[in-house]
Amino acid sequence: MLRILIVDDHAVIRKGLKQILLEAFPDVLIGEAIDAEDVLTKTIADEWDIIISDLSMPGRSGLDVVQDIKQRHPKTPVLILSIHPEEQYAIRALKSGAAGYMSKDVATDELVIAIKKVLSGKKYISPAIADKLAEAVSIDSSIPLHELLSNREYEIFILLAKGNQVSDIAEQLSLGVTTISTYRTRVLTKLQMSNNADLIRYAIDHQLI
Repeated sequence: MLRILIVDDHAVIRKGLKQILLEAFPDVLIGEAIDAEDVLTKTIADEWDIIISDLSMPGRSGLDVVQDIKQRHPKTPVLILSIHPEEQYAIRALKSGAAGYMSKDVATDELVIAIKKVLSGKKYISPAIADKLAEAVSIDSSIPLHELLSNREYEIFILLAKGNQVSDIAEQLSLGVTTISTYRTRVLTKLQMSNNADLIRYAIDHQLI
């Protein structure tokens, strides 16, 4: 029996995804997790053939969770299904150990294709991301400053660049305002910038938003 773990803090998303999976894979057992602690608990308690996970979740960064899963269960593939566009997180997710990355607005048929490909031991990479990976390999230049950010710092950087306030980000990520302010300071320091306007310009210049 195929065993699939869905990780998303929105019940509506989990319900819709379960329906798709049950139609595509009749002989399937589906588990659910709502946050980082929950998914790590369930991966310790049971073995899964594939984990389909959102990136945004309460508590820890989804990218950090992917790394933890791969350290504990290196043979278990993780397919990211996220609201964030590919250009923002796909390459970073793949570097963290994910077997593929898809936006939540993807067609159902394409999602099923991606799941089957990942289950076969391959990675799912869209043509757009394949082009970006090729560019990264072919361009001999210094590493962009944003690549020096940790996964959580990068997540907060993107949210700031989209115009979110510190208090809004704290609420979204279920973290304290002081914690987010500390991350913001780290981001500004690492990117050698002074304020949020600089972050927005940088993100636009590097096609991150």
